[in-house]
This record gives sequence, structure tokens and C-alpha cells, in this order.
Amino acid sequence: MSKRDYYDVLGVAKGSSADEIKKGYRKMAIKYHPDKNPDDKAAEESFKEAAEAYEVLSNPEKRQRYDQFGHAANASSASGGGYGGGGMDMNDIFSQFGDIFGGGSPFEGFFGGGGQQRGGRRVVKGTNLRIKVRLSLEEIANGAEKKIKVNKQVLCGTCDGTGAKDKSSFQTCKTCGGQGAVRRVTNTILGQMQTTSTCPTCNGEGTQITSKCNTCHGDGVVRGEETISINIPAGVSEGMQLSMSGKGNAAPRGGVPGDLIILIEEIPHETLKRDGNNVIYDLHISFIDAALGTSIEIPTIDGKAKIKIDPGTQGGRILRLKGKGVPEVNSYHRGDQLIHINVWTPKALSKDERELLEKLQNSPNFKPNPGKNEKSFFERMKEYFE
Repeated sequence: MSKRDYYDVLGVAKGSSADEIKKGYRKMAIKYHPDKNPDDKAAEESFKEAAEAYEVLSNPEKRQRYDQFGHAANASSASGGGYGGGGMDMNDIFSQFGDIFGGGSPFEGFFGGGGQQRGGRRVVKGTNLRIKVRLSLEEIANGAEKKIKVNKQVLCGTCDGTGAKDKSSFQTCKTCGGQGAVRRVTNTILGQMQTTSTCPTCNGEGTQITSKCNTCHGDGVVRGEETISINIPAGVSEGMQLSMSGKGNAAPRGGVPGDLIILIEEIPHETLKRDGNNVIYDLHISFIDAALGTSIEIPTIDGKAKIKIDPGTQGGRILRLKGKGVPEVNSYHRGDQLIHINVWTPKALSKDERELLEKLQNSPNFKPNPGKNEKSFFERMKEYFE
């Protein structure tokens, strides 16, 4: 089943500001929240759909790709996960977007409590990484697999990312009792209002470390290097960004890794020039070959190809090789190779060559039917050489 437009899901216009998108998500999340719609699978799916839409539209990079490619950009993700919004469970949603309501459940503030906090302790996400990948025209046309060494934050091997010296170095936070959040009750004219916020003592983790790891000093991450295999789909273009979910910097103490953002750069080809999905080749031939016709071998993305030049071919003519261009991303359609014919005129002639051309000069077949005040081709050429 095809996905709904993310803007329609949140009930906002395409050009909406970040605040409007946030308000749209908050409205939909409140409407379909599981606490308000218990045992309602349809409402739960709508709730997840709204979270997925907000995850994409609240991220400037993901929103730009969505505005340009729509849901098709999901399939062009180098990791196969697209925007990274699909397949979110309820814990993911509350851990990532719970702060939009000021706590784990938006209904604790609206209905005076009763909403069960979901997602438990606060989940920290690692920062994103951005790298550039340079591709030849052939790699762009056919797709490529690149193995890139990335210097990044990785989980500490000594403590397995916990940040603690050993298992006995953890203790439950006394402020929040291991919940990772604290609740405050405020008396108002409407009654008691309960709000939830991240525990200031343990920063939402629910535990505190009494003895830190000697290698990472309690951070759970260290500087390291990872070789990442990147699958580049065919048809990408200069400036396009791909995203690999979870391949960015590791997060402290067992959090969610960030994403790896891949910026595409095209390496200029020696003889071919890309124009959208088409490929341009400038072919220079002599006026003798143009007049008599010939066969010429030219370069293409897929190797050499022989083309026929018909007798009487004029300069400026464009020949087309169907399907010899660059494919569209996530499509079977492929562009063409366009061959621009340029008739080359020699700058120097031998005596015999000059005499031969002068004999042909007055032949009707060598006059391009000039107008009343125009000179013939060979008259202009004669003046050029003199």
C-alpha cells in the first residue's frame, strides 16, 4: 500500500514552518494517542504514521530529500532504510519525541495524570556524520559499492559502552528511583496538573556510575575507525545526499547511534558531459567526412560504440543513441547519449590541397545556396586562409 503524503498526515501545507509542523504533529499525536484510544489498532497506526511524518519533516536534510523525491527517496537510501522513519515502535516514538509534550505522555498535563510513561529512561542519540563520496560517470550510471574508512566515535571496548568500570559500579538514581524522569504536581484553578521532565540528577538514564571506566572515563565511547560499505544506487547526481541509519557516531552509554550522511560528488569525465539523465559528446569531423559520410568510433558510458555519419551531414546536427545515458534513481528509465556534430575546417593547406579546393569552389554542389548578399562557403573559407 502506498504511503500518504507526510504533509497531509500532519494536516499542514508543504511550505509550513518548523513550528507549524511541530504543532501539526502535536495535534495528531494527541488525537491518536494510545492513552486516549486504548486497544484501538487503527488509532495506534495513525499515531505511528504521524510520528514517522514528523521525524522526516522536522529534520531539514530529510525534509529537503522528501520535498525533492517524495517517498521514492526511501528506496535510494544507501542503507536501504530510507529516511529512517519506517518501522518505529512505541518506545522509539516516546524516547525520540516525548519532549514535544514536555514529558513521556502528553496526557499527564491535559488530564491530571493517569497516562503511563512509555519508553522508560531517556535514550540519547549519537551525532550524525557527514562524508563526501566522489564518483565517476560510469559509477553513477551503473551504481557502485564503496568501502570507506570513517573516523568516528565508537563504543568503548573495555566497558562495552556502559561507561562503568564493572557491573557493580551502577546504582539506581535516588532522585527518580530509576525511572529517568521526575513528576511534578501543580495546583491550578482547574485542579491538579501533573507534568513530567527528565531527571536532573541522572539526565534521564535512571542510574548513576559510582566508578567510571578507565578507558572512556565514563563516556562509553572512544575515538576509533570503522570501515563502512556503502551501496550507491545508479543515477545519483552532484549534491545529492544519502543517509545510512545508525552508521554515525555511537551514543554515550548504550544510546542510539547517529546517522551517516553521504554527499555525492561527480568526477568530471574526460570526453563526456552529463546533462540531467542525458550524456553529451562533441564530435569533430572534417568537411570531407561530412560530405562523403563515414563510420566513427566514439566513447560511451558502456565503452566504445561505432556510429554512422551519413553523406551530406551538416554541422550542428545532433545524433541520438537511445538508452546510452544515465538512469533515473529508482527507475527503469534511462537517458540518451546526444552526439553534437561539429564540422572541422583545416587552418593550413598544401598547394595541391588548395588547388583542388579551388577547382571545386565553383561546383553547384559546394555552394550552400547563399542569399543575394551572402558569399559561398568556399569564398568565405578562401578569405579565411588568405
